[in-house]
Amino acid sequence: MRRATITLPDDLDAALNSYIRQQDVGPALTALVQSALREYLATRGYLVPARRLRISAARKGSGKKDLSVEHDRYFAER
Repeated sequence: MRRATITLPDDLDAALNSYIRQQDVGPALTALVQSALREYLATRGYLVPARRLRISAARKGSGKKDLSVEHDRYFAER
């Protein structure tokens, strides 16, 4: 992982602080900058956007009553 030091102009710093204050739980500055950079690069075609995780429920009557507890064992059996 690469570390970087950035300098923010006063107007960007004020907008950033205002955004963080208005959140119920203020995000970490690192997470905010990473998210913004990911979005910026993805919209310009330099980064593949993350796909959303789609989970579907098992069909009714799958027969596995302990799947939530023994999921590792079931995956190992495949």
